[in-house]
Amino acid sequence: MKLDSAPASLFGTSETEYQPELKDSTESNLTTATVEQLQPVVADSPKKQESAAVIFGTTFITIFLAEIGDKTQLSTLLMSAQSHSPWVVFCGSAAALVTTSLLGVLLGSWIASRLSPKTVEKSAGVMLLLISIMLFWDVVNS
Repeated sequence: MKLDSAPASLFGTSETEYQPELKDSTESNLTTATVEQLQPVVADSPKKQESAAVIFGTTFITIFLAEIGDKTQLSTLLMSAQSHSPWVVFCGSAAALVTTSLLGVLLGSWIASRLSPKTVEKSAGVMLLLISIMLFWDVVNS
């Protein structure tokens, strides 16, 4: 993006479309600017479906970054070093991760078909909050 270009708005229009209209004022011989409020049409615009490539890329990056250095990766590392069969360990761990991901996707789609997204979001927030409180309580009491 060039520095001198107008930034795009969230509603798909640029700032140049909101230029003030100049009118002559007969009382003071000054030119004044009046700005008309443009209301974006949000209710009529359908939600744009993300492409499969964007969904795949976002999911891959999120899961990849979340899994780096976690206990599953460390367990796989130790099993590979101990067994001296890295490809067998790779296949076993890959199959386990694919299976757990499949369970997550199936459970997520089942929940999404029965509950509203807002309910799922609030429930997840409450569960994470409870887990955080329990972990904090564990740290304080040990």
